[in-house]
Amino acid sequence: MPDNIIDIESLDMDARGVGHLHNEDGTPGKVIFVEGALPGERVSFVTFKKKKNWEAARMTELHRESSMRVKPRCVHYDICGGCSMQHLEPSAQVAIKQRVLEDSLWHIGKVKSEHMMRPLYGPTWGYRYRARLSVRHVKKKDTVLVGFHEKKSAFVADMGSCQILPPHVSKMLLPLRELIGSLSIFEQMPQIELAVGENVTAMVLRIMAPLTPDDEVKLKAFAEQWTIQWWLQVKGPETAVPYYPLEPQLHYLLPEFGVKMPFKPVDFTQVNHHINRVLVVKALRLLDVQPEDRVADLFCGLGNFTLPLATRGRAVVGIEGSTTLTERALENARANGLSDKTSFSTRNLFEVTVEDLIALDKFDRMLIDPPRDGAHALCLALAGLRQARPDLLPKRIVYVSCSPATLARDAGILTLEAGYTLSKAGVVNMFPHTSHVESMAVFDLN
Repeated sequence: MPDNIIDIESLDMDARGVGHLHNEDGTPGKVIFVEGALPGERVSFVTFKKKKNWEAARMTELHRESSMRVKPRCVHYDICGGCSMQHLEPSAQVAIKQRVLEDSLWHIGKVKSEHMMRPLYGPTWGYRYRARLSVRHVKKKDTVLVGFHEKKSAFVADMGSCQILPPHVSKMLLPLRELIGSLSIFEQMPQIELAVGENVTAMVLRIMAPLTPDDEVKLKAFAEQWTIQWWLQVKGPETAVPYYPLEPQLHYLLPEFGVKMPFKPVDFTQVNHHINRVLVVKALRLLDVQPEDRVADLFCGLGNFTLPLATRGRAVVGIEGSTTLTERALENARANGLSDKTSFSTRNLFEVTVEDLIALDKFDRMLIDPPRDGAHALCLALAGLRQARPDLLPKRIVYVSCSPATLARDAGILTLEAGYTLSKAGVVNMFPHTSHVESMAVFDLN
């Protein structure tokens, strides 16, 4: 077999096909990661990055096609870096993500879940209610581009539509390009932050120069025509303020708990509101909070889990590293009539100690929802608590993760050092057509 043809054995965490060149004796040799290739396929490839033990390559020809391969819906898929798995049938995408989770748990954490839960699904298209769109003026084309970056590039993709953005936002992309190109500061607007709520679509313009009166007229007319709300951001995210119109306020709903969550377009909220509802319901069902329970919600953010938890338990303590966020979470609790059962405090959970956990006293249940870095220090502190005050350990922990690798690392600590069993684990398909893996795990005290 010529060196530029390879059989694909699996997919890696970046949705690249994985195959091996073979040594002269027939044993597997160098690993080749091939973009665009799927397991079971035979492809030709061209290498664009070469290391001693592996190469990164692009598929140039497909000789044997996988039954999982589908035609990408998006016409910009080959160029745009917003998606990486549209060529793979959606249910197969989820199966591969589940495999990534299982492999990570075993190879990194040296732990297996007693039960793998069925994946949580949501809408496959039009689901992305949050996005950061780059803006670039391309002199050679004499046009302004608005969209995601090209694959592995700093260039902005020339896209006139997007299948993962809500349809009304996709329809707006070309008119938005025309609008930005007509403004006086079109070369001083590097990005647009998109946030879609229940009743308003907000767009935050990152502006590096003041608007002219003519710019303001154009922005207001666009807002009226397309029913959006402009925000302006002159420096960091904390400088973002509503511009036009000032009302209504962004919010999303968690109807199963009677909760309305106000938020700002620069706040961290889940990209996929539909699956977020499913995620919150599932997490609370797994946590199995009883009316007498005192619950901890760590990395609580604006209270996405805290407020629903307050409708179930005796008391909920939300902890986050930002005072701004904990203050906002308290405001949301008050707005939902839940301030009597919630309290919030600001702590750096990346440096939490055993003494900190002892000072917080006994929690019956704990929910952990960290960023990609995971909850390493917290899990080590829980392991230390097992030695110092085992009576203070929560009897059940639900861990919501956006990184299988850090979840696996932390699962190893919780099971091997803190005295927990990994009872259940499963993926949450928060980001269809991307390689991003959201997951959830349940830990029960032995």
